Amino acid sequence: MSALARRDRVRESLSGAGAEALLVTYPANVTYLSGFTGSNGAVLVGREPSLDRLATDFRYLTQVASECPDIEVTEARAVVDGLVAYCVSAGISHPGFEASHLSVAAHASVADAHRDLVLVPTDGIVEALRSTKDDSELAALAEACRLSDVALAALLPEIRLGMTERQIARRLEWLMLEAGADAISFESIVAGGPHSAIPHHSPTDRPLERGDLLKIDFGALYAGYHADETRTFVVAADPEPWQAELHALVRRAQQAGIDALGVGVDVRDVDHAARSVIAAAGHAEHFGHGLGHGVGLDIHEAPMIGHTATGILGDRTPVTVEPGVYLPGRGGVRIEDTLVVRTGGPVSLTTTTRDLLVL
Repeated sequence: MSALARRDRVRESLSGAGAEALLVTYPANVTYLSGFTGSNGAVLVGREPSLDRLATDFRYLTQVASECPDIEVTEARAVVDGLVAYCVSAGISHPGFEASHLSVAAHASVADAHRDLVLVPTDGIVEALRSTKDDSELAALAEACRLSDVALAALLPEIRLGMTERQIARRLEWLMLEAGADAISFESIVAGGPHSAIPHHSPTDRPLERGDLLKIDFGALYAGYHADETRTFVVAADPEPWQAELHALVRRAQQAGIDALGVGVDVRDVDHAARSVIAAAGHAEHFGHGLGHGVGLDIHEAPMIGHTATGILGDRTPVTVEPGVYLPGRGGVRIEDTLVVRTGGPVSLTTTTRDLLVL
């Protein structure tokens, strides 16, 4: 789908929001609606295509000429001010803005400088459209996941006792780049032993010890799209009974969540399907985060999947399913895959075995 076609979809939502145009400032949304990948840009989606504008500064004028062929460009260092001035010149009196992303200071500055404008707050218009991916987006996401799996497969034979969490994380990140990733999706989580009970642990210089649980949460970035995957292993020893039982429990919970995915399904029902498995085993208090989230131009995007989340899953929507059970001071297990919700059933883009491997 072209950037213009995406802006046309936004245009269809403007009347319901009571806005004549939409000022888009969140970087991922700017990229989605224009193709621009620079660090200073904003997009105005007007009532008609001829009113659409991308604002950026001198540093990016050559870049936008190749990235954004279907939108007029306004040169401005202060991109919000530049587009607001354009609204005034174009007779747009009720521009909408992204209330979750425009700062209070920027809003106040615009309101003070243009008292005749009525700034209309909007929420989630572009994010809702982004949750459903087109063919090119799904292809980029699938490649990001493939590169992640390739890198993990190369890493596992290299892991040895005494390697530190930090060494493993840096090696995995390098392997993703060697495989062809543009960058990493996020700072990799490598957590050994009792650290595996910390859901978002930052790697340290702790060396691996025999019998450790080793949790690795990572992903490659490709063409702007983020992969997200977690696997948990045992290091250099047969799993202890409690480790095997914990891993089996999390795997059952994940499968229940995956089985619940479907077009038209409430996200809370998906969360409940997995969470109830963990609760029935007496570990409800040890699973304190949501079951998953959308993934794409952001590592965490709509729809969120949790017991307090709202939303209905649509066709071609990529999500993660990532239950975990964390026993403070002992260790934890998380298993996560990136999947695409389809009418015929979910398709997993991450393919590394979910078995409990001994490294």
